[in-house]
Parts: sequence; C-alpha cells; structure tokens
Amino acid sequence: MKKPVFYTEIAYLLGTFLLAMGTAMVVFGNFGISMVVAPAYILHLKLSAVWSWFTFGVAEYVLQGAVLLAIWVFLKERPATCLLSFGLTLVYGVLLDGSLWLLGMLEGVLWLRVLIYLLGMLFCTVAISFLFRSYLPPAAYELMVLALQRRFGGGVSRWKTTYDCVSVLVAVILSFVLLGALEGVGVGTVICALIYGILIAFFGKLWDRLWVFEDRFSFRNYLQ
Repeated sequence: MKKPVFYTEIAYLLGTFLLAMGTAMVVFGNFGISMVVAPAYILHLKLSAVWSWFTFGVAEYVLQGAVLLAIWVFLKERPATCLLSFGLTLVYGVLLDGSLWLLGMLEGVLWLRVLIYLLGMLFCTVAISFLFRSYLPPAAYELMVLALQRRFGGGVSRWKTTYDCVSVLVAVILSFVLLGALEGVGVGTVICALIYGILIAFFGKLWDRLWVFEDRFSFRNYLQ
C-alpha cells in the first residue's frame, strides 16, 4: 500500500512553529533551557538589563547570525542557504517572543511547569525531525549539524548530540563570565543534550514509515 505524501515545505513550516513554541515552553518550565539556545538565553539575560528591546528572539538573531557566518566561511555552505536560514531565524524569533508572552500569562505552579517542560522537549524534537526532512535550510543550529554531517560523515544523531553537548559547555562558560553565576542551565539542559539526538532519530524513522516526503515546489536546485 502506497504511503501518503507529506510535502517538505509543510514539514518546514510546521517544524519552525513547533520549534519556537517548544523552546518557549522549555523556558517556562524553568528546569534548564534547551542546550542549543542556552548561549542566546544567557546573552539575553545579560543585555536585556541594559536594553529592554534585547529580547530572547533578538539574542537568537545575533547568535544564529554568527553561527551562519561560521557555516559559510568554514564549512563552505552556499550563501543562498545561509541567507534563507537567517530569514527563518527572523520568523522563529518573532514566534519565540510571542510564545513566551502567551505563556507568561499562565501561573507557574510546579505540576504545570513539569508538564509544559516535557511537552516543550517533545515539540522541539518533533520540530527538528521535520526540519531535517525538508530541503529548505533549518535554523542555524540545525544547519550546523547537517553541514558537519555532510562534511565529515557519520550519523545526524551523533552530530546532533555532539553539538548539543558543546552548546552546554559554551552556555556554562558564558553564564559564569557574563552573569557571575550559573543561569539558565540546569539538570533539564543536560538531559536534553543527551536525549535530543536519540528522540530526533526516533521521530524521523517514524515519519519515514508513515509518509513519503516529497517537494511541492522546485526550489531544491537553487540551494544545493
């Protein structure tokens, strides 16, 4: 029996929305922010005290822009891919700030924080598994994982776990240097770093059993 078609462009849009919402949910839970966004979160905590407009979303623009520059210069990714990825970052940042604003209206009782944190982890891993099934470039952090995998080989799951662990280390260093204490990084951050790659691989295999991913539009050649 032929599997139904899931368009890669829809996977891209769905992944972008779920990633922003999932990240905001993890922040709301306050058990340790997702590892890849932890450096941007710490940068936000430091600079928002000086500039009120320096939101978490703005911090993501700055840091993901730096990551994209590194991908272009050192991993030789095509400029069009990097520019489109940065365009996604702008949309993601707006969705992230909006999601945080909506969640800020909820009362942070413990059971609700735990539930939303776990759902946020689920949303993030589902989102990234969808983004990895689109030819359109994901946000900078996931694009870095794909670029490393293409350049040096190996499984995406392994590179995702490696990149996540490095992000945790960078976040810890930034936290002590900029804030003088450990902020934003907790036990949840470490757990996320260890299991995100596994969960992304699991959901990716599940989607491949359920659907055939095909392009609806013919933009792929311009990005490869």
